[in-house]
Amino acid sequence: MKMKAGCSQLKSVVLILIFNLSFYASYQLTELQVCELCSGTVLNGTVVGRFCSSSAGRIDGRCCLRNDNTSNPEHIIGLDLSNCSLTHVEDLQGASTALMIDLSLNPIVNISDTAFQGFIELNYIILPQDIVCPGGNTSWGKVEVKEGTRLCEGQKDMCNQTGQLSINCPENSLCAPYGPGFSECSCADNYHGYKCLREGEFPALQVFGPLGASTVVISFLLWVTQRRKAKSF
Repeated sequence: MKMKAGCSQLKSVVLILIFNLSFYASYQLTELQVCELCSGTVLNGTVVGRFCSSSAGRIDGRCCLRNDNTSNPEHIIGLDLSNCSLTHVEDLQGASTALMIDLSLNPIVNISDTAFQGFIELNYIILPQDIVCPGGNTSWGKVEVKEGTRLCEGQKDMCNQTGQLSINCPENSLCAPYGPGFSECSCADNYHGYKCLREGEFPALQVFGPLGASTVVISFLLWVTQRRKAKSF
């Protein structure tokens, strides 16, 4: 019975590890594919094209890429998905670093409430005229409707007091913007745990040390097992 219980626990841990690895791989794939969600490339005369040129960016499919310095990889600063026959917008997380996004000239009927969660840098988005700005018009400094498009400019900070203790967050926590209409709470210095109620540094070594060790052991056991199976064949 003990042997069966141990095997069951081992299988559970292995499944969790496999799930995490597959999730990471799918996220990376989404990040790579977001520039190819629509055929063609960003044109120089478009809003995103002009923005990319003025920002010294590089066009890659429907994206404008730029690196802030030589030590960091390129990241998306502009995304042009205009005139792509999009009816739903649900996941654009691969472009969460974008400063500008153009979704105009699309028959959009729905945009997911969380589609732009985490887009803290987004400062300018162009939508079809009948689509409300992400987070609501009150989440933007300027909303303008003209020539069949809705322009949402200047994302507002949803925190009451940026960088200070906020009434929207638990005691001992800080509020920070997390995309149009979103904010997130993080524990203040020297606090951690549920609702930031525990004082003192987070015991990272005690938490992640055993986890890392168990991962190494499980990986080794899997390698040995697969090697034995390969030899048997």
